[in-house]
Amino acid sequence: MEWSDVNLEEQFVVLYTRKKRGGHLTPRKVPMTQKLFEVLSRRRYWDRKKKDWVEGPYQDRKRIMKTLCENAKVRLFSFSCSPHLGASILDRANVNIGSIQRLLGHENRTTTEIYLHSIGEAEREAMKVFEPSRAKSHT
Repeated sequence: MEWSDVNLEEQFVVLYTRKKRGGHLTPRKVPMTQKLFEVLSRRRYWDRKKKDWVEGPYQDRKRIMKTLCENAKVRLFSFSCSPHLGASILDRANVNIGSIQRLLGHENRTTTEIYLHSIGEAEREAMKVFEPSRAKSHT
């Protein structure tokens, strides 16, 4: 992602995918959260090489995930896990699958469903429907 892919006025970022036939880059606009807007607007970060605060575009993207994980006290994971996590969070918040599909940039609903492979609370609640039937049954 380049700074030209960030639109602070309209608060969206442009993300690209190569998952389509032919491998051509396909752009899509994704709205940013308020927190992301605040962070990108500020554009101030600690530069480990200069050992000082720097204003401007982030340069050390390779270390950002390690630093974020250390600060959150979680095991290191890569950016590629982020869409799965985001999709799961949206699903748990009852966001419809069509919106999740568009945010992830999937053409097919089936692809989005793969991202939502884990059993969520909705499925657990649905299974509770069978509990009263079990109480009346001899099996």
